[in-house]
Amino acid sequence: MNKIFTALLASVLMIAGAGCAHAQKHASEEGSSSLPKVYFIKDITSENLIKIYNALGRKAEGKKVAVKLSTGEAGNPNYLQPALIKDLVQMVKGTIIEGNTAYGGKRTNVADHMKVAEEHGFTAIANVDIMDADGQVELPVNGGKHLKVDIVGKDFMDYDFMVVLSHFKGHPMAGFGGALKNISIGIASPEGKAYIHSGGKTRNVTEVWNMIPADTIFQESMAEASKAIIDHIGDRVLYISVANNLSVDCDCVATPADPQMGDLGIFASLDPVALDRACIDAVRNSTDHGKIHLIERIDSKHGMHNLEYAEQLGLGSQKYELVKLD
Repeated sequence: MNKIFTALLASVLMIAGAGCAHAQKHASEEGSSSLPKVYFIKDITSENLIKIYNALGRKAEGKKVAVKLSTGEAGNPNYLQPALIKDLVQMVKGTIIEGNTAYGGKRTNVADHMKVAEEHGFTAIANVDIMDADGQVELPVNGGKHLKVDIVGKDFMDYDFMVVLSHFKGHPMAGFGGALKNISIGIASPEGKAYIHSGGKTRNVTEVWNMIPADTIFQESMAEASKAIIDHIGDRVLYISVANNLSVDCDCVATPADPQMGDLGIFASLDPVALDRACIDAVRNSTDHGKIHLIERIDSKHGMHNLEYAEQLGLGSQKYELVKLD
């Protein structure tokens, strides 16, 4: 009798356990359906850039479509190559937009910056707009701790839609450069860049380098500048990041360190926080031992705090659903 009872009890527990497992799996699936999607393709090709753009389900449309990317400092070989991005840029009838820099280099003024853009091949595939050529405007930062405004090139206001086309890699100050950095530091005018880098202390491009705050304040200032851009543009934006040439240095460095790990692929999302997090997760989860250098750069500069604070500001989610298109 005891044996029969034990057998029945075991059967009941097995059925209950199976039911619980099914319920947990179902709950997980339901949870993932509400998360922002990050699309991924391993092979980095022009065709796959268009494929991942189409997967997002949001068309870049309007009279003027901006494609925000880095033209790369003179001497830097790691920027997104025009041959790779040409088809996508021309398909959306995009204008490449950039802002002058706040540090010594070859992109501090319009004439020199346009020369670099030409030398790097960007003017051959699309019009290039250095947005602060004719002045700058201020966008409000609502709920910021450090910045009251985000100072951007005047021409930014002319665009109806923006494709944020980022080269994901390391960065000497931010730890990494991805979508959020591309729309914060990347869109800011030189005065705006100084304002962000100083945590809201100065707009002076000369004195800023003696007023650099703690890493966490810089990360928060970048997130606040990102918020001003996102508040302005609303849903008239999409984000694509190419994780290749994974140097610990960004495209703003004239002589960057050589990449120590292999390329990862193309990522895309309508959520910039999820996108940046997915790129970082891919680095951390890579089997390439060379990843230790990029991970050290990200962590030593408190790069994850940029995502944490951006999430607090409501710019997106660090939790996401990864959708592989390969």
